[in-house]
Amino acid sequence: MKEKETAAMKFNILEYSKTLAKYNISMIYTGPLWAEGIDGMAEFLQKKLDMDDKPLNESQAVFSVFIEQMNNMLMYSAEKKERGDSETETSELSNGIFVLGSQDKSYYVQTGNVIKDSSIGLLKERIDYLNTLDKKGLRQLYREQMKGENDNPESKGAGIGLTEIARRATSKIEYEFIPYGEGLSYFTMYVTV
Repeated sequence: MKEKETAAMKFNILEYSKTLAKYNISMIYTGPLWAEGIDGMAEFLQKKLDMDDKPLNESQAVFSVFIEQMNNMLMYSAEKKERGDSETETSELSNGIFVLGSQDKSYYVQTGNVIKDSSIGLLKERIDYLNTLDKKGLRQLYREQMKGENDNPESKGAGIGLTEIARRATSKIEYEFIPYGEGLSYFTMYVTV
């Protein structure tokens, strides 16, 4: 390989490190997502939170938001591909990015992934509604959802993930939909815990 080709392929890790420090980012992952991979990241996150020596309820809130956001990306990412683990088992890989950082004595969790444009209306309506509720209203909604049936036909879970995120957040859920083309958008969610 020629020297010029090698130089072009190198990544400036020092600049990347400075950017992470500037935004107080302590954990970042981008790439394929699968259930067992999330379990490994969850274990790493738990150890990181233990080392930060934060109150247990704060660590549990961050951990809960992480799990819900990762599961949402795993289930609803529009970027999926088959992965054959063995001759008898095939699973899907989703794709996304997760960032954990800190700001003003709080953590923030930000995620991003590609979704179908058809999901935007329901997601926007749901998050906007959750953002209108206070903590008491969120607790009540959570209890109702635990007892009731999921009214979202596109949901692959119990339908309480976003409610759990809103319950754990210390401010409103921030989000953005960026057109991605071909009936897709890039969905980012930012949660302060």
